[in-house]
Amino acid sequence: MSEHSSTTTGVEGKVIAITGASSGIGAAIAEHLAQRGASVVLGARREDRLAEVVARIEAAGGAALAVEVDVRHRDDLARLVASAQQHHGRLDVLVSNAGNMTISGFDELRQDDWDEMVATNLTGVLNGIGAALPVFRAQGAGHFIHMSSTSAHRIVPTQGVYAATKTAVRVLSEALRQEAGPDLRVTVVSPGMTDTEGVRSGAVDEQTASRVREVAQPPSAIARAVAYAIEQPAGVDVGEIIVRPTAQS
Repeated sequence: MSEHSSTTTGVEGKVIAITGASSGIGAAIAEHLAQRGASVVLGARREDRLAEVVARIEAAGGAALAVEVDVRHRDDLARLVASAQQHHGRLDVLVSNAGNMTISGFDELRQDDWDEMVATNLTGVLNGIGAALPVFRAQGAGHFIHMSSTSAHRIVPTQGVYAATKTAVRVLSEALRQEAGPDLRVTVVSPGMTDTEGVRSGAVDEQTASRVREVAQPPSAIARAVAYAIEQPAGVDVGEIIVRPTAQS
């Protein structure tokens, strides 16, 4: 068991891996946690964008490591977790943030997009559990943080498949929490409308994209929520945090 990870509260000194860390919410989480003193291990598909995030963190005095990761592939998640262990001797937190929001109406029959959302949003989280759970068990401590969405709470047209994947994340996270026992923690973070590249590109029309820009919250709001869950004392598990802009219905 890692004495540090089992007894120390707060963010400072913890080893935290984050998927989807090359932009948006993932990059904001990485930069915020590094600023708070965590050692972050960043995973994403775009190596050039990852390098930019690492450079910003290091320029600010933080510690960051980049690993090319496609969450749809089990071996990539195993490599992310192994990189944390090799460089830092442990992994305290895995933030499964990588996501795909390619929304459309069912009549459009964009089945490739449906498959992509299932593979990224749901299978990607399961691949993270498969990679990190044995490590957390061996350490006697660990924390899963899974990114869901307010779409899992309020279903709207054109978001059916996306909402289904995010609802599934909430369900599997609760099941994992019940099986985890007293030594592990499981948190779901459900962002509302957030100003990210993925949300803007997923907008079905320019009017929707414009509304996103007007009312969306900054990714830093989600980063603070993640930090709040991590910094709780051992034995305290924040089950779910819903963070939405006040203008969102």
